[in-house]
Amino acid sequence: VQLVESGGGMVQPGGSLRLSCAASGFTFSSYDMTWVRQAPGKGPEWVSSIKTGGDTYYVDSVKGRFTISRDNAKNTLYLQMNSLKPEDTALYYCARYRAGSYEYDYWGQGTQVTVSA
Repeated sequence: VQLVESGGGMVQPGGSLRLSCAASGFTFSSYDMTWVRQAPGKGPEWVSSIKTGGDTYYVDSVKGRFTISRDNAKNTLYLQMNSLKPEDTALYYCARYRAGSYEYDYWGQGTQVTVSA
């Protein structure tokens, strides 16, 4: 199993970024997936999840600004981030849910998002 994030960078407040997570080594369409972030000096924070059937969930702080999606044909998970705020600065990870569980069993290496003027 391999998860590789990309698309991070530095952006001004109000800007946008789209993160991607390329998955391999497993049947991507059969697993619920998630984005988790970790800001400097803080613990991991769940951001958003998408189930195999397409249902999506978001932490309150990103609702209306972030959109999670998946392309099962490309084995890729996305996170479209709009109206970015300095408090969104973090290392963003994609992770796979263990089948039938709310636990994560595989993580990517992360991609850095920095929101600063």
